[in-house]
Amino acid sequence: MNPTVRTFTLFGFVALLIVGTGILQGWDLALVILNMGLVSAIMSLGVNLQWGIAGLFNVGVMGFVALGGLAVVLTSVAPVPDAWSAGGLRAIGALVLGAAVMTATVMAWKRTRNKWLVIAILIVGFVLYRMVRDPAVDAIEAVDPAGTGFLGGLGLPVVFSWFVGGLLAAGAAWIIGKTALGLRSDYLAIATLGISEIIIAILKNEEWLSRGVKNVNGLPRPVPREIDLQNDPGFIEKAASFGLDPVSASTLYVKISYGLMFAAVLIVLLVLAQLALNSPWGRMMRAIRDNEVSARAMGKDVTFRHLQVFVLGSAICGIAGAMMTTLDGLLIPTSYQPLRYTFLIWVMVIVGGSGNNLGAVLGGFLIWFLWVQVEVLGPSFMTALTQPLPDGSFLKEHLRDSVQHMRLLTMGVILLVVLRFSPRGLLPER
Repeated sequence: MNPTVRTFTLFGFVALLIVGTGILQGWDLALVILNMGLVSAIMSLGVNLQWGIAGLFNVGVMGFVALGGLAVVLTSVAPVPDAWSAGGLRAIGALVLGAAVMTATVMAWKRTRNKWLVIAILIVGFVLYRMVRDPAVDAIEAVDPAGTGFLGGLGLPVVFSWFVGGLLAAGAAWIIGKTALGLRSDYLAIATLGISEIIIAILKNEEWLSRGVKNVNGLPRPVPREIDLQNDPGFIEKAASFGLDPVSASTLYVKISYGLMFAAVLIVLLVLAQLALNSPWGRMMRAIRDNEVSARAMGKDVTFRHLQVFVLGSAICGIAGAMMTTLDGLLIPTSYQPLRYTFLIWVMVIVGGSGNNLGAVLGGFLIWFLWVQVEVLGPSFMTALTQPLPDGSFLKEHLRDSVQHMRLLTMGVILLVVLRFSPRGLLPER
């Protein structure tokens, strides 16, 4: 089949699945799938930039997504004046002191190569850091711990946090890349997974920054709230003209608004990714991916290019993380599960077509659709499957009790089937 025809056919099939969901199961569920499918497609696009184009095996995706979620809090939440008065400046000063200690450590090592001097700087710096940080953090977390207990943010428009999420993830990726990109691919995977766990652990434990496991609720939204629309006479009149009640109309309006905003971001990122892929830079990155030795022999700075694409891909994941937190309206650090969701994003990239930006987007929509539908239809399917078995049998009870694992089983089966019959994905790299 012609690649262009194949692309349109597969995207048409996914669109048909979402429209069919709206007709058969309700447009509310269809829009939920669509919006998270758009976010998933952006995450998949970021991973594809790193793996499909540059060959970097990054399994720390959730760490950068979590930083995007943190950016929403730091950017859009109103500041807490009492917490800032209690210890805000001292806490920020502690962070600056910690950064200064790390900078001094690196400079001392580069200039002297004296490990004892480096150890001494680290020990003294750590003690000073804790002396400044601990009293400040305790004072911040003591300010109305049930309601706030953290510094809050800058009170800026929430859409601005999407860009901040990308910058925050890019900054973390630069620091990680400077230390980890010299590792072999399997060691790089282990390092990025470990760093992802560290980032998520910080979000869970640094309550003064993110409220930790207490979560941050009621985040600002870029679209109206449903209750406000339901109290608007003009909106009620317009909803009635479409034959909708105010509650259903407000829900659909909000979800459609999110979908349009997310689609605009995805289109911009996809166009930029396609321009990069088809540029001399993209051809150079694929040459480095296919044969690093030859690329080095031709004078290419492979390490710098790897760092470059690692930062870009992580920034895209950070943007997606900020969008996801905005859609949810709350930050829940415990919801970031690296092994589970990193696996899901990698399935999107592999199934869609590694190295093909459109394939990554297709995989994001298709796999997220199946991920949601398996949860919705899985119990009914298992009930029908076990119906012929006698009541009380061990196998019947075991299968019905294991229905919550059908999602992971389905993803594994899909991955195996695609790798068997289309090893390069549904939309292979051209």
